[in-house]
Amino acid sequence: MFEARLLQASLLKKILESIKDLVESANFDCSPEGISLQAMDGTHVTLINLVLRNEGFETYNCDRSLSLGLSLVSLSKILKCAGNDDTLTIRARDNESDTVTFVFESPKNDRVSDFEIKLIDIKNEQYSIRKSDYSAVIKMPSAELQRICRDLSIIGEIVTISANKEGVKFSVSGDSGSGNITIKPTSDSDVPAEQATVIESKEPVVLNFALKFLSNFTKATPLSPMVTLSMSEGIPVVVEYKIDDLGFLGFFLAPKIE
Repeated sequence: MFEARLLQASLLKKILESIKDLVESANFDCSPEGISLQAMDGTHVTLINLVLRNEGFETYNCDRSLSLGLSLVSLSKILKCAGNDDTLTIRARDNESDTVTFVFESPKNDRVSDFEIKLIDIKNEQYSIRKSDYSAVIKMPSAELQRICRDLSIIGEIVTISANKEGVKFSVSGDSGSGNITIKPTSDSDVPAEQATVIESKEPVVLNFALKFLSNFTKATPLSPMVTLSMSEGIPVVVEYKIDDLGFLGFFLAPKIE
């Protein structure tokens, strides 16, 4: 028996809105430690890594590990039925069951909605994610990254990210011209941590990426006030959003090689 209760159904709704346009279906791997999801997009350029730890749920019970294969499009539609303040309970019997139940409860418990989604068989691929010693780690307001991607996407399709101790520069060029946006580390100690930009740079790094994917990642902005970009030459950038005390949502994007 698997059952997990989340005080904010809106959190899972925001997660699904962030990934459903990249991946149509995926396995939610449930274990006593929590829920995880790993999936590649159709072009095999992006890897999604979602971790929701058991201690972040109000209640969490998982007798044995199981995988719940779900259509993310269908799940996203159902989650839209949840109110912003509703709680969410997820139930699944065992590996022999062909459905998973989602229950939404209003704060006053005067409205309860339950939906069953049929499970689908998805080939379960586990990807080895190695911890790397990155050349540059940039922590910045997530809304700022979203704005940068939005502004630069009107000019070109490839963004060059250049990072060093002095700052991080986002550059694009296209048929109509070029654009550059530079973000410098926050020096004002009065700026709240959730609004400050912090850059840890061991050596300068310059990488090119498809801007459409970075723009897609920024759909996760409502999940966290901050985003972390971890970069090194020749390996995927990691764009990570911390989800309160629940876990994190990370995107790995391979660089464009000229």
